[in-house]
Amino acid sequence: MDTVFIEGLEVDTVIGAYDWERDIVQCLRLDLSFAWDNRPAAAGDDLTLALDYATVSSRIQAFASVSKFELVETFAERLAQVLLTEFNIPWLRLKVTKPGAVPAAKGVGVEIERGCR
Repeated sequence: MDTVFIEGLEVDTVIGAYDWERDIVQCLRLDLSFAWDNRPAAAGDDLTLALDYATVSSRIQAFASVSKFELVETFAERLAQVLLTEFNIPWLRLKVTKPGAVPAAKGVGVEIERGCR
């Protein structure tokens, strides 16, 4: 199985467990890898057979814009489910980084894998 990836996608969302975080929008940085068979798309140079990362990125942005979770873990789980279902992706790896959450760290977050490769 091939891999399609989106690296360093920044989305704005309401995320955080503290009261002050519930009233602001914060940036999350996402790195994603998807299992996808690229051979059919490549054989005919056909975008309709490819996993269109522009469309996937737009869907992620839309998801983030209406999300209001306390936990990065919840954001990751719900987003993974949306992507697996809506794009018929068999497997994905999703890393969600929350920059600035811990002052001494470049970022903190979670990385999950869902589906079957």
